[in-house]
This record gives sequence, structure tokens and C-alpha cells, in this order.
Amino acid sequence: MNKIEHGFIVDRLTDSVLNTISGDSFQTDVATLKKSDLQHMTKKEGWKFDWKSEFEDLTREVYKLTIVNNPDIIQGLMSVSIERDHVFMNLLESASFNLGKNKLYEGVPGNLVAYACKLSFQKGLEGFVAFTAKSKLIKHYEETLGAYHFKNQRMIIATEAAKRLVMKYFKTI
Repeated sequence: MNKIEHGFIVDRLTDSVLNTISGDSFQTDVATLKKSDLQHMTKKEGWKFDWKSEFEDLTREVYKLTIVNNPDIIQGLMSVSIERDHVFMNLLESASFNLGKNKLYEGVPGNLVAYACKLSFQKGLEGFVAFTAKSKLIKHYEETLGAYHFKNQRMIIATEAAKRLVMKYFKTI
């Protein structure tokens, strides 16, 4: 199986998402992506990955991050696989308007990673989450997520770091 290297930047760990213009904080929801959502998950709409194929892959679960009371605007997406002893993050992508120095909201990637950790606890996997990182971002993930570099480009978020992330975003495991 071809593992895609993650290149997301954890801009800020918040307990929500933060509007970069107003400074206002907005609570978020994470929900399963629906087939009807896919019409907007295209390259034309600014998405880099093929979310339709992720959605159709029965070995994967795809989640969307939205702002509470604004469920139609997807802030970010994440695809995970539930493995024997961990959750594997296949893909994570912020909406195009949440990328770069002019992004609208901060906190999207951290929110989704925290949700992967929460899923791991819910599935009895003790918070363990793994993903493949771009080499230049390994130190970034160690510093922002508390992940550790396992080998090659594999990163692991273990129980204690996962607890910190889940408590930051969701207040309960």
C-alpha cells in the first residue's frame, strides 16, 4: 500500500478554531463525511487529495471538521484506518481557505489529529495514532503534537501525548 507523506502544519493548538481576522474562537464538530459532501471535495474547489476515492475505500473512515451551527462549510478532512493496535491517519487536509499566511482559521489540523486520538481511545487502542510525515516536518510534529519519530518517516502519537491533545480539544476522553 502506498503511504502518503503528511505535510500539514499544526499552526496552533486551540480548543476550537480561531478566526485569523477577528480573533474570535468558534467551537467545532467532527462528523463522518457524507456522500452528498463529495460534490464540493474537488480539485476545482481547492482540495488537493482525491476524497472520493478515500470515501469509497471500505477500509477507511473519512471525517469532516465544521464549525458548530455552520455544518455546510467544511474546514478540513481526515481519512483514517483502524488497525489492530492503532489508528492510522491516511490523509489530513485543511480547506484551501485555511492554508498559508492568509488562512481564515487556525487550529484545523490540530483539531483533526486530536479527533484521531479520541477515536483511538474509543476503539480501545489507548490513544495510539500513526502517520507518515514528510522528512522536513518530523521535528515540527514532535514539538507540536508530542509525536515521536519511530523510524524512516513514521510518526507515532502515544497515550500521554494523545490524552493531552484530546483534553485540549474535547475536554474528555
